[in-house]
Amino acid sequence: MNKLSSERRATILTLLCEGSSLRAVTRITGVSINTVTKLLIDAGKVCSEYQDRVFRELPCKRLQVDEIWSFVYAKAKNVPAEMKADPGVGDVWTWTAICADTKLIPSWLVGSRDGNAASAFISDLASRLSNRVQLTSDGHSAYLSAVESAFGADVDYAQLVKVYGAAPESAKGRYSPPGFVAAHKTPVTGSPDPKHVSTSFAERSNLTMRMHMRRFTRLTNAFSKKVENHAYAVALHMMFYNFVRMHKTLRCSPAMAAGVTTKLWDMSDVVALIEEAEDRKPEAPLMAAEQY
Repeated sequence: MNKLSSERRATILTLLCEGSSLRAVTRITGVSINTVTKLLIDAGKVCSEYQDRVFRELPCKRLQVDEIWSFVYAKAKNVPAEMKADPGVGDVWTWTAICADTKLIPSWLVGSRDGNAASAFISDLASRLSNRVQLTSDGHSAYLSAVESAFGADVDYAQLVKVYGAAPESAKGRYSPPGFVAAHKTPVTGSPDPKHVSTSFAERSNLTMRMHMRRFTRLTNAFSKKVENHAYAVALHMMFYNFVRMHKTLRCSPAMAAGVTTKLWDMSDVVALIEEAEDRKPEAPLMAAEQY
């Protein structure tokens, strides 16, 4: 069976992490789209498993959380009637947490935007921290019960509630957000420092996600067709962002700043994780026709 070289795998993964679509990668590299998709899935699995393992006892002090919208198969309003009961199609939200000091993204979750997803996300985030933190979210009500359940009173938590006005007449019918009016800092638990009640880093991280994952780009046809592949793409992006991509302000990767690793990774290191996982898989027994 033909197998891509490590160098070619690294090239394909780099293209995916720099915002190229699956079909663009196939045109650039000459590799079939099925092969590129399988590599994305393999990479997403090992990246998710590796980060889940190493992101423990993190020394984060100030965290910001946010959600970013995307969709799978079709936007919610365009999902066919016979598919509306399928949880894997329609609007999909990616919940992310970012450390304001190291810029590390220690936890994320792909799912809906309801209380169950919020609870699972915040509980996972809390399990990765080594000390009391200051936490800031937007005004989404699902965070209130999720933070209380996961942290109890052992957190300094505040919400930053932003108020927007009506879209101007000139922007109606176009893709244009309404104008920003005000932001209200609302303490919820503990004693959060008002100076650090902000979601700016989380919102900037969302922009990075839209720039580096083609399926997150608005107003294109490069959306995800399967929610599983969508989640694998997010896991690969997080690996690229946390370990491979140098942060211009920090002059190192977020994982280095957080003490998770001592070196700036290369995409070949991610490929090495994939190959290690492949080596651990038991070999399939030979078919009768293949034994001689």
